[in-house]
Amino acid sequence: MPIAKKPKTHNKSANHKLVDRKSPLDSLSNAGAAAAFLAALGREVRRSRAKRGMTRRQLAEASRASERYLAQIESGAGNPSVTVLRAIAQALDLPAAALLGEPSAHSAARAALLDLVATLPDSALAELTDLIEARLVPAESADRARRIALVGLRGAGKSTLGRMLARHLGWPFIELDRVVEQDYGASIPDMIEMAGTATFRRHERAALERVIADHDAAVITTAGGIVSDRESYALLLRRSHTIWIKARPEEHMVRVMAQGDFRPMAANREAMADLVAILEARGADYARAQTQLDTSGEAVEQSFAKLQRMAGDMLGPQSNSSAPRVPAGGAQL
Repeated sequence: MPIAKKPKTHNKSANHKLVDRKSPLDSLSNAGAAAAFLAALGREVRRSRAKRGMTRRQLAEASRASERYLAQIESGAGNPSVTVLRAIAQALDLPAAALLGEPSAHSAARAALLDLVATLPDSALAELTDLIEARLVPAESADRARRIALVGLRGAGKSTLGRMLARHLGWPFIELDRVVEQDYGASIPDMIEMAGTATFRRHERAALERVIADHDAAVITTAGGIVSDRESYALLLRRSHTIWIKARPEEHMVRVMAQGDFRPMAANREAMADLVAILEARGADYARAQTQLDTSGEAVEQSFAKLQRMAGDMLGPQSNSSAPRVPAGGAQL
């Protein structure tokens, strides 16, 4: 009688180990992807902080994360929890997904449009913007009238040149920060300390909307960080002739210190590095202005003469032809 063979049994645990086993190359690949993700996250945190002109210490205080840990995150060495990331995003007045580089949910039509725009070269985007504005934006919402807005980081010469241009044209000169301070009843630094940056941005937008509604002709200067609020900056670009007043980082620093104002670099050993980071983070947004005026190495008369020509080109025949008034003696910005 033949001996019955025992049925084969499977070692489930052994098979399971075989199935789940990953090669060292897979582990290296996953580790590399994680490192790349954390590095990108760190760059976005630093870029967003710089765009808002916040020091690492200010962001640490606002998010209640340690300054040392933020430095680790920005360098790509930190791996923040969801709650820490959410606190950082809230301090920057951003959705957490914006720091992760994840796309927000969009309708099918909006997603299709974004996909199409992503394929276009940068040289075609300005033309596309003009076409969309001409076709879809109501005429009254795109009327720049005789408003000229000067944007850029402080120390470039916005206020000095803005006052001179307003006198030359016979128009009101409006510093948006001063309007916000009058509305709120406190200085901008005090407002931000007491109520946060998001509150300041809300007041800034309301003030800008009112200035535009009340003035068909005006020279307007804004805080350098207005570019960090997409809606406010889009409104400014749409409803005013906008000029980016710029200078080299070293000149920004010298001029700000000469004014006795070292914000936001106060008590910061990395002042110049932060200033450069701010300029880099905001540069692409400032460059959306209609034109640029570089005041580096120039006396105020030289820069003002250039500004006059730019304003005349923007306004055409409607510009005032009164004689310019400039300070004598080669004054600096």
